[in-house]
Amino acid sequence: MRTPLQHIQSLPSWLVGRVATRGRALVADAISAEGLKLMQHAVLAATAEYGPIAQADLGRRLAVDPKDMVGMLNHLQKEGLVLRAPDPCDGRKNAVTVTPKGAAVLARCAALAESANAELLAPLAPAEQRQLMALLARLHEAGAAPARSDGE
Repeated sequence: MRTPLQHIQSLPSWLVGRVATRGRALVADAISAEGLKLMQHAVLAATAEYGPIAQADLGRRLAVDPKDMVGMLNHLQKEGLVLRAPDPCDGRKNAVTVTPKGAAVLARCAALAESANAELLAPLAPAEQRQLMALLARLHEAGAAPARSDGE
């Protein structure tokens, strides 16, 4: 008979959470070589994808408190990775854009994150890695699907 702790540790939710924690730690450690924390990396990536973007819109897209966003953008701008300038459409707002240096850092972070994830998946054979990714994608898509009504 399993103990209560063994029961908890056998639950898929517990196992996925522990693996996710390890994965985040590996990626965080890897991108720290570029002077970034995970959330700063996300802000830089979102700026590259959506920019030029109003600072407030960037915060809403990433669900980041405006005060926290200011601090992250201050860091990214100080490092020369983003530029804040008055939004041409609304001079009351700042538009954020990624700089060429920021784009280069993003490319290096992508490679570092790939290496970190390869380390995470290293105990699995390539076919198992593909299977795990397919299963995780299915679980993610199922959780992201809009709720259906009984009539559908």
